[in-house]
Amino acid sequence: MPPAKSPEEVEPLLDADLQESTSTGDATLSAPRLNHDALTGSAQHHNDSHATNTDWLGLRIVTAMFAFLVMGMIQSTTGVMIPHHYGLSDTLVSLIFLLTPLGYFVAAYFNSVIHLQLGQRGIAVIGPICQLTFAIGLCTHPPYPVLLSLSIFGAIGTGLLDGSWCAWAGAMENANTIQGFLHGSYSVGASFGPFIAGTMISAAETPWWHFYYVLSVFCVIMLVSSVYAFRFQDGKAYRAEKHDGTEQDAHARKQDDLAIFKHIATWICAAYFLAYVGIESSITGWIVVYMIRARHASGYLASICSSLFNIGMAVGRLSLGILTDRLGVRLAIMIYLSTAAILQALFALVELPAVSAAIITIIGFLLGPMFPSGVVMITRLLPTHLHVGAVSFVAALGEVGGALLPFALGAIADRLGIGAFQYIILAQLIVTLLIWMCFPRLPPKTVLVDAYDEYGSLQRS
Repeated sequence: MPPAKSPEEVEPLLDADLQESTSTGDATLSAPRLNHDALTGSAQHHNDSHATNTDWLGLRIVTAMFAFLVMGMIQSTTGVMIPHHYGLSDTLVSLIFLLTPLGYFVAAYFNSVIHLQLGQRGIAVIGPICQLTFAIGLCTHPPYPVLLSLSIFGAIGTGLLDGSWCAWAGAMENANTIQGFLHGSYSVGASFGPFIAGTMISAAETPWWHFYYVLSVFCVIMLVSSVYAFRFQDGKAYRAEKHDGTEQDAHARKQDDLAIFKHIATWICAAYFLAYVGIESSITGWIVVYMIRARHASGYLASICSSLFNIGMAVGRLSLGILTDRLGVRLAIMIYLSTAAILQALFALVELPAVSAAIITIIGFLLGPMFPSGVVMITRLLPTHLHVGAVSFVAALGEVGGALLPFALGAIADRLGIGAFQYIILAQLIVTLLIWMCFPRLPPKTVLVDAYDEYGSLQRS
């Protein structure tokens, strides 16, 4: 266990392994202004503390990965859980998808305040508590309106943790790798969630709310581990990054928030996330219902399909990074999306449940790098000081897409039948591909240098 450290030692502005800045011609981006004293220090002090800092960083990364795993479990089980108890129409069930953006916007509003007053430690406490409240509440199998209210708490917790840890990881030199670990962990959780829930309901024949006993245990583990790993990251450590006075920094943040809208890349990426996150949420939320009603699969096989899709995404996020780098992110995503659209057309034509499960797994594999690659595109196309504000904006719109498309799909299913699912996903894949092709070519690569960005309140998915 790493030893406790004094406040002065807790959070250097940059670790030696996280410092890099490159520039090439017109693509040069200015690095954030840093506190020289905090960076230079004595060589002996740096050598003594470097190993310990690395240990703490590794612990925090693992803790953040576990938090993402729990997020995946929470957000992937709606399609498995709700239809088994409430007997509502698809439209009413779809209301739960609209609450995630609401929770994210609430989290976005309070994220900066929490960082200023309580630091990352505040996020490590409040986020898991919100999710634990949601899980414990559903253990009581409450009426549907109460379930919707509890879902807002869960979404707020997800928004706080998701945004904060993504912003923190995104400021590292090896941001793509760490982001892949985080989002890969989310997909692992999203695959295990429906599998555990489906097994408990179909095989063990337990009431659906017993799954939330398991989820509550995971939330408690997340709370304890997060508080331990980030216990030194208080408001004082965070405010120390802000140099002199908060008024000037707040004014600079406001200017940056407005400047992001002047770049066409912001709007292209916003449209891309709006479309893509809608695809991911629709498949995760409705594949179980579709497989049962349209393909006449058993409840167990249907829930396995949801797990296989998320397993495919996890493998894709963890393994396609090297190929994406070799091909170039712009070309690679065009290839992935085109192949996914072809497979989705095949999914619509072949009605065998086993073949459908195999195809949806491969589609998940190809969609794995989509979100991290979108973040790479916008951070490469915009100046460094606009990254946090821009990614926050486009990610929030992604959550809107992740709510609206599943809701619209449920409303369409009420009128046309659940068979419309396969064609809506195909159309959305084609639209997403066309939007991606609107991105301009990337400038020479620039590496973000700040290890703990002062605007660390990113809102994603």
